[in-house]
Amino acid sequence: MATREKLIDGALAAIREHGIAGVSARTIATAAGVNQALVFYHFGSVDDLLAEACRSATAARVAAYRPRFAAVGSLRELLDLGRGLHEREQAEGNLAVLAQLLAGAQTDARLAEATAVALRLWTVEIEAVLHRLLDGSPVAPVADPAGLARAVSAAFIGLELYDGVDPAAARAAFDALERLAVLVEVVDDLGPLARRAVRAKLRDLT
Repeated sequence: MATREKLIDGALAAIREHGIAGVSARTIATAAGVNQALVFYHFGSVDDLLAEACRSATAARVAAYRPRFAAVGSLRELLDLGRGLHEREQAEGNLAVLAQLLAGAQTDARLAEATAVALRLWTVEIEAVLHRLLDGSPVAPVADPAGLARAVSAAFIGLELYDGVDPAAARAAFDALERLAVLVEVVDDLGPLARRAVRAKLRDLT
């Protein structure tokens, strides 16, 4: 493994073990198994390394999930994918990393920018799915896929963090989202006259 990759993996491991406040060139180098001077040689600063670790780790996970996003055929399937993603991210310790990065981003502009870029990688994938699923749906006039994708991403982040303190409430929130997805499917299955009536009513609301 190249030194840069070792340092990126070491940065993520250090966040998991020490939290964002305990991350330093020393703790990263220890986790990576390299000399701490290499942090500055390859990245310039600890903050720049953390920013790159945030971006590259997210890009790798999004790429791994891209074929599954492309295969989603309904809103319920999208939520099922979200549940599965949540469980895997939790098991791998990535939820803890996300929580720490979000905390650090509140006071670190470089980390805030990198975290925002990383979150947009997920949003782009979700928006593409929503465009495809809502195309031709009676709810399309009021379902802004771009805004909805951001709302879904924000809700997912909130639920990921919420799960750490109240798992039952997080599951209830997922269930509520699934019921909304079922409602959209019911509307989509209405007959032509009912669909036209729904479209007309929704246009009045826009």
